[in-house]
Amino acid sequence: MTEYGRACALTGHRDLPPDFDCGKLHEALWSLLDDGCDTFFCGMARGFDLAALGCLADLRQRKRFYIEACVPYRGQERNFSAAEKAEYDRLLSWCDRTTVLFPGYRPGCFLVRDRYMVDCADFVFAYCTRAKGGTAYTVGYAEKTGKRVILFS
Repeated sequence: MTEYGRACALTGHRDLPPDFDCGKLHEALWSLLDDGCDTFFCGMARGFDLAALGCLADLRQRKRFYIEACVPYRGQERNFSAAEKAEYDRLLSWCDRTTVLFPGYRPGCFLVRDRYMVDCADFVFAYCTRAKGGTAYTVGYAEKTGKRVILFS
């Protein structure tokens, strides 16, 4: 078991800056795996979630670990572009389990998804650069429940 625990919830912003370093993200996730983390919970949103899952899909070719896709509602990807949907489906295929929390959109479903992931995990790996929004809420919820938060920058 790692100093953090074995299960990690991933959270981050949907809009990534142009200079976001996926190579650095890849290295950080490999470091978590190398330290004994063997389970990841991914919220399947555009931006950081899918970038992290893309890195994990690549790392999966070198190491075995568990990935759960945590989808807030059925059809979350409905408004994605055709290319985004194709990538979403490709990445979803790398997941061991898909948990869909609601049959359709409803207010608050993203926050329910975020709490679900934090509650299932030992720690949170977050890309959080703002004090407001869903990612900041998730980081705050994790801290309030006593979960360790590792900030990726």
